[in-house]
Amino acid sequence: MDKKVEVVTDEVDGLKFKLTDGVDVAKDGIIYFTDATYKYSLEDHFLDLLEGKPHGRFISYDPTTNQTKVIAHNLYFPNGVAVSPDQQFVIFCESFLMKCKKYYIQGPKKGTIDKFCDLPGAPDNIHYDGQGNYWIGIATEFTAGMELAYKYPFIRKAVMMFSKYIMNPSFAKNGGVIAVDLEGNPIAHYYDPKLSLTSGIKIGNHIYCGSISYPFIISLDVNQYPATHST
Repeated sequence: MDKKVEVVTDEVDGLKFKLTDGVDVAKDGIIYFTDATYKYSLEDHFLDLLEGKPHGRFISYDPTTNQTKVIAHNLYFPNGVAVSPDQQFVIFCESFLMKCKKYYIQGPKKGTIDKFCDLPGAPDNIHYDGQGNYWIGIATEFTAGMELAYKYPFIRKAVMMFSKYIMNPSFAKNGGVIAVDLEGNPIAHYYDPKLSLTSGIKIGNHIYCGSISYPFIISLDVNQYPATHST
């Protein structure tokens, strides 16, 4: 068996990928993924938030034609990706706008983008559980610090300047996971005031959560800890 790793695509429209993020594959073999920001690396992704400009892209790659195509430009840190179980559309999260969108790949709306759902915080990864629900990691809710940074550009510039000399400040609050149904309606919400989670999936009676901030996986028994209803 040949175990060689081959790079099939690393740029589109003359612009290299910088922070490729969420990915999913449709049944027809098309690969859908996000480039969260073409300007900053993972280590500096916080600067993308502070700059407040849309550097993200939602992209597809067709392995049969070797074609890479930008589906949507000018996105605010696009993240997780999930193909719908009926293969009608692809959901992608847009972290800094606190929402998920859907791109239709079949049907009368093919090639168009609609809102899928609004969220109480910044979404990261999204996973379908096979039981009619999507589980979305919420890195943080929209905090007072973020609101001030968005409202006053000089605050963003000051934080960007100091971030060169100190660790990136953390505004994380009430991170967790939220479940929505196939129409994007909220079903359940689990969160912790001090955590920043980036992924979650329900398997049996447990929810398993991960984070880029912690070296462990969280397991939550849903029978022991009931969900908070999210609206």
